[in-house]
Amino acid sequence: MRFNLNECMINENEPIKNALLKLEQNSLGIVMSHDDNRKTVGVLTDGDIRRGFLVGFDLESTVASCANSQFISATKETSREQLIKILDGHINYIPILDDTGALTSIVSKDHLPLDKEKSIYIRARAPVRMSFGGGGSDLTHYFTNKVGAVINTAISIYSHATMRVRDDTKIIITSYDLNATLTANDLEDALSQEGRFGLIQSILKAVEPECGFELLLDSDFPIGSGLGGSATISAVVLGCFNMLRKDQWSQHEIAEIAFQAERLHFGVSGGWQDQYATVFGGFNFIEFHKGENIVSPLRINPDTALELEENLILCDTGLDHSSGAIHHDQKETMSSEVVQDLVSANVQLSYLIRNNLLKGDLNKFGECLDKTWKLKRNFSKKISNDHLDSIYDGAIENGAVGGKLLGAGSGGFFIFYVSPFKKHKLVSYLRSIKLTCKPFRFEPDGLKTWTSRFNADI
Repeated sequence: MRFNLNECMINENEPIKNALLKLEQNSLGIVMSHDDNRKTVGVLTDGDIRRGFLVGFDLESTVASCANSQFISATKETSREQLIKILDGHINYIPILDDTGALTSIVSKDHLPLDKEKSIYIRARAPVRMSFGGGGSDLTHYFTNKVGAVINTAISIYSHATMRVRDDTKIIITSYDLNATLTANDLEDALSQEGRFGLIQSILKAVEPECGFELLLDSDFPIGSGLGGSATISAVVLGCFNMLRKDQWSQHEIAEIAFQAERLHFGVSGGWQDQYATVFGGFNFIEFHKGENIVSPLRINPDTALELEENLILCDTGLDHSSGAIHHDQKETMSSEVVQDLVSANVQLSYLIRNNLLKGDLNKFGECLDKTWKLKRNFSKKISNDHLDSIYDGAIENGAVGGKLLGAGSGGFFIFYVSPFKKHKLVSYLRSIKLTCKPFRFEPDGLKTWTSRFNADI
């Protein structure tokens, strides 16, 4: 029930008989009295009037003579919780006053308005992946004729996205990683612009959003890290758009759209594992067939996972890499029977790595990493170089059981598996050659999206 405020207000200098007319009009059993400046100064009920008559007042007496000046009121800042508590204390009506004391509305148990609907922004976070084995077999040109298999896990290094929808068709995309902003009047304008936003433009081409929006992007890792960063960026952008859909995409669908945008529209060569790893999260064994890809989450014993987490070292080589160029070269060499045999051997190692993790045999896991790297660096001349080989050989000499370069190769991050009693020696060696060891934790969750409310003036 909404109230006619004019029927609920009366000047304190008017006679009581006029107040009785107001009481009959509003059917509330209450009127608010105000002074000549419209400041609310009292509350008048039937009971107040009867008590006034008992002490000698009459119909011509002023409202001020018997109005209750000790009344309970609230403001627009009073929380819904507080209002409910007041009403629960046998107060039937609460006048809502502005800064000057003027009446702006009345709250009752039957008229307790909801907070004004606020705008929302959408947030998304997706982890990068750490790949252990099977690299190269997730390339379409390999598993068209053979079965590919990789094993990886998500780790606590993320890409982040924040989006809010606009009332117009304008599109504003800011990437803190690129230190650049794309501003467009509409989708067509956004897709036509030249610059460094090719991946995001490819996603927009795949999604075809019908609304204007603002998008902020930021990552915890440098570009060219070998951690599957482009896939995580694709995932968080798609996650934001997915929140706008009633018929939301599944995890498989998001991974497939991410692949479509990055590989087909953007034209960067590469495999399939990154997209699945970032969307699904956790430890996954992924098999690639011509007809379908199968993602199998692994139930690693918690103690095994903790021990592995403690014994793995993530080491930044300080070198950027171009996965597209390496994958393109690898595609050219994949026709070679020798390279195909090397990739197939790597696939078999991925099964061994899976079994070692499930059994908790981490020393054998480390030995498999070593075999994986030695196979992988023969896929293409661009995967490794003398500098990277020197880093790896030095790590083995200083206690590492095994390791591998993450991603396509040529730079980015190494991982090394080392026993707890030799970890300090290995870390000291890596620091002595000016390399950085980056802390991480295994991330059980993949792409996460949520919404939050914000005030329009922020």
